[in-house]
Amino acid sequence: MKSGGRAGFEEWAEHFAEIAPALNVKFWDDVSPDEVDFAVVWDPEPGRLAAMPRLRCIFGAGAGVDLIVRDPDFPAHIPLIRMTPPGAAQRMGDYVCWAALHLLRAGRRMALSQSRAAWEEFSCASAPDISVGIMGLGVMGARTAAMLQGLGFPVHGWSRGAKQLPGVTDYVGDAALDDFLAATQLLVCLLPDTPATRGIIATPLLDKLPRGAMLINAGRGAQQNLPDVLAALDSGQLAGAVLDVFDPEPLAAANPAWGHEKLTITPHVASLPPRRERAAWVAQCIAGIEAGRWPEKIFNPELGY
Repeated sequence: MKSGGRAGFEEWAEHFAEIAPALNVKFWDDVSPDEVDFAVVWDPEPGRLAAMPRLRCIFGAGAGVDLIVRDPDFPAHIPLIRMTPPGAAQRMGDYVCWAALHLLRAGRRMALSQSRAAWEEFSCASAPDISVGIMGLGVMGARTAAMLQGLGFPVHGWSRGAKQLPGVTDYVGDAALDDFLAATQLLVCLLPDTPATRGIIATPLLDKLPRGAMLINAGRGAQQNLPDVLAALDSGQLAGAVLDVFDPEPLAAANPAWGHEKLTITPHVASLPPRRERAAWVAQCIAGIEAGRWPEKIFNPELGY
């Protein structure tokens, strides 16, 4: 295992010992390469996975696997399983609903007023007044759409292939992107990391939103051009944003984004389940693999997710 360093490993090991005591769990630096059947990793050193001759399966410690597959020696013939325990989609929905309400009710403005001990009264829109557009309607996007609808937001989505989600208007493919953006007052990015999505949240896309739109990015940091987002906030093209992902991470302390009065920053926590939940899911997957049942969420290098 390599996820969270040695201190993080101790927590992983405790959970595995409770959940699946038959598994022999070792830290990345304490194991010989020829001992490893399964690996749980987040950002492995280049070449380490390729040097494991018995390796049967790799588990990403998070939903994203871009830090794993960027290894030039990544063993692409070994199945790579994305971390998708059942609670991950619910947590993503929790996060996006919080972020949407935070933007709707000017949470950043109120936090800054509190820091100045300034009593400031103002009115806000209501959820039915704001059209939410979700880029990416996979498992997390679908759950998020349903939860936003439960709050009263009208929801539509943009996806590579056609979806059929209750109450969600679906815009499909590149030809429909401009119409999707024009109808979107609050843009939510939940796209996977692929060559086609990298850098997509930039001035050309942001300028196609209605003026004063809002942005939530809980997808991948590589999908957003942060200077373009800040420029859109400065110009008023964006009225506010909540960003959970950055490239690189962690976001540098000197980055001007930290102090922007229209921007709320969270440290890549949108849908990450606790380690115990992830350990239980990995143990369940391993038991299934041993019985000949492979998980569904195997990374497809052709799709990029």
